[in-house]
Amino acid sequence: MSILSRAMEESDHEAQAIDWEAAYLEYLPRVYNFFRYRLGERSIAEDLTAATFEKVWKARGRYRKDLSSVGTWLFSIARNVAIGHFRKHRQPISLEALELHSEKDAVEKDVQKRSDFARLHHLLSCLPARERELIALKYGAELTNRTIAQLTHLSESNVGTILYRVVGRLRAQWEEGD
Repeated sequence: MSILSRAMEESDHEAQAIDWEAAYLEYLPRVYNFFRYRLGERSIAEDLTAATFEKVWKARGRYRKDLSSVGTWLFSIARNVAIGHFRKHRQPISLEALELHSEKDAVEKDVQKRSDFARLHHLLSCLPARERELIALKYGAELTNRTIAQLTHLSESNVGTILYRVVGRLRAQWEEGD
């Protein structure tokens, strides 16, 4: 048996050893939240989440456990899906039509929530693309700085520093608006 065929066989075995259903259940909300932070629109986030998991399923045989964790590999695919979406739709997506449903909240709380969401979206949309993506990976996808560093090819300390500064700026801008 050649080295190449042995490596391919081992790769197929490793990919099959992954519990794909458990990975789907674990990462589905995080991938969806990643897209919600990046795009803001629920229906598009749902579509891109579905496209991501479709690509993951089709490529599961190529997953290499020795190169990255399932989460890192999956979010690499999600980032590529987002990039593809942004290339197709070069215009920013408006949140004005977004419907936020509050559960048994008073009207005032619902209005405040919508206002806060629109304000946060505006502050995030003013950030450079790299900073928006880091915020989406950290707070939307709830990834660790280490995983974000692997995905973005930044050092873990750079990720932490950038996020710290961006969040500080966002807080200051938020407080200025009060």
